[in-house]
Amino acid sequence: MQLRYVIVDVFTNQRFGGNPLAVVLDAQGLSGEQMQKIAREFNYSETTFVLPPERPGPVATVRIFFPRNEIPFAGHPNVGTGFVIARQLHAAKGLDRLLLDEAAGTVAIEIMREGGDVKGAWMTAPQPLTIASQVSPEAFAAALNLDASDIDTSLHQPEVMTVGLPFIVAKLHSRGALRRATPNLDKMGRLLPRDGADGVYIYTQDVDSNDGACDFSARMFAPFSGVIEDAATGSATAAIAARLAMMGSEDVWEQTFAQGIDLGRPSRLAARVTRRNGQIDLIQVGGNCVQVMQGTLDVTPD
Repeated sequence: MQLRYVIVDVFTNQRFGGNPLAVVLDAQGLSGEQMQKIAREFNYSETTFVLPPERPGPVATVRIFFPRNEIPFAGHPNVGTGFVIARQLHAAKGLDRLLLDEAAGTVAIEIMREGGDVKGAWMTAPQPLTIASQVSPEAFAAALNLDASDIDTSLHQPEVMTVGLPFIVAKLHSRGALRRATPNLDKMGRLLPRDGADGVYIYTQDVDSNDGACDFSARMFAPFSGVIEDAATGSATAAIAARLAMMGSEDVWEQTFAQGIDLGRPSRLAARVTRRNGQIDLIQVGGNCVQVMQGTLDVTPD
């Protein structure tokens, strides 16, 4: 059988920037094993598979795969898949909002338009922020070939955070430390997995001219899931945005994160967290997308 696929670059308005994503359409004939093999073949940080909805309301059920395993939720796959669905499957309907069912829950997508054209999407996190175990600055730093003095604990310790997909998250003092970070597989293997986290996310407020206009610069590593480094990680961005907003008092917390700079895949992720009656009630990450290519897959049925 033949299946359509679309390749999009997510969190960018330039082809060959941002984070690439493969979206396989009409994937209901595939087994989970076949999906994993296709994801490994594309070898992007994530590949999504669009299936018919299983209940009224959502426009699709979506499954998301790293090259080595399936995951319940992720940020850039939702932004990119929402963009593709709005352009490819529901263009005539002009949808501005759609729901996607995933293992982590139902994800709301708001479509960004410019002059009627679909330009990107906002994703709402399917779960509230959860904070799990902490990691010592020494152990975390060693996992990235950094010094413990590079870790900034003024706001929070290195800790597991999730709004649907867990990461160990730490703040760094400097852009130089962010740039120097490289995974030490032996020492990272002593940290991961932890509370469901298979990746580590680092960020700093010490941005420089290479990062462009942004409030934070970030990197994410998940080598044991086949992602040595990710160019844009919406789920981790949503988690740290909620964590930072939780410590403030703004009704609306809006900041921009740069990622992928040191990979040569510059990405811009907008984060928005809203508060109602003193409690966080909405966590969103959004950005532009660009379609790069489309084609067909030849798949032998199981």
